[in-house]
Amino acid sequence: MSEAASTPQTQGDWYSADSCEPENQAHSGSDGASIESGSRASPRITLLIRAAKLVSSHGEFVGVLRDVSETGVCVRLFHKAPKGDPIELHMPGGRVYELKPVWERDNEAGFEFAEPVDVTQLINEAGEFPKRGLRLGVCFPIKVKTLTQSSEAVILNLSQQGARFECDEVFAIDQNLRIESLDGGHELKDVRAKVRWRRDNEFGVVFDDTLSLSEFARLTARLQCPDLLT
Repeated sequence: MSEAASTPQTQGDWYSADSCEPENQAHSGSDGASIESGSRASPRITLLIRAAKLVSSHGEFVGVLRDVSETGVCVRLFHKAPKGDPIELHMPGGRVYELKPVWERDNEAGFEFAEPVDVTQLINEAGEFPKRGLRLGVCFPIKVKTLTQSSEAVILNLSQQGARFECDEVFAIDQNLRIESLDGGHELKDVRAKVRWRRDNEFGVVFDDTLSLSEFARLTARLQCPDLLT
C-alpha cells in the first residue's frame, strides 16, 4: 500500500469503450473520438480509454483520454469540463502536461498541449514514477465507525479502491470500519472498509466495494465543484 493513498494496485487503467475491461494496448486510427476535424494536423493515436486526472484551480477531476497527438488530446468526462488557467493533465505514472481548452461538447472536451509532447512516452508512461492507480487529493470530513465507537476524521485522498484519512483515534491493521460523510451528507454513506496501514494519525483503508469510474468521477466533482454536475 502506498503511503500516499489507499489500495491494492489495479491491473492498469486501460478500458475498452464498451466493456470497460482492461486492455493493454493502443492503436492508431482515423475513427473514434477526435479533436475537431481539421483543427489538428498532427497524426493522432486513438486510445482505448485511459483514465487520468485533470487538475485546475477548482480541484482534481477524473478524465478519460480518447485520442492524443503531439499537439492535443480529447478527454471524455463525467460532468462539465473544469475551468481555470492553467489546466494540467496528470498521468497515473507521474507525468504532468499543461493544457489549453479548445472545445467542449456533450461529455467530451478537446485540449491543446502548451508544448508538443512525446506521444509514445505519454501512452507508455516511460518515466521515473511507477504506475499506480488513479487517486485524487480531495479533503472532506467523515465519520469513522467501529463496533464500539464513532470518531470524526478527514479524508486526505481518495481512489476507486480506498482512501487515506487522518484521525486522532487508533485503529488496528485489518480492522473493519464503516465510513460515512459527516453530518449526514450523501457523498459517502455506510462505506465498508478495512485498515491496510497506519502511520502516526494517518490510515490507509481499502473499500470492500470498489467504486466504478463514473461513481468516482461524480463523487469527487460533487465534493470539489458541484456546479460541474448541473
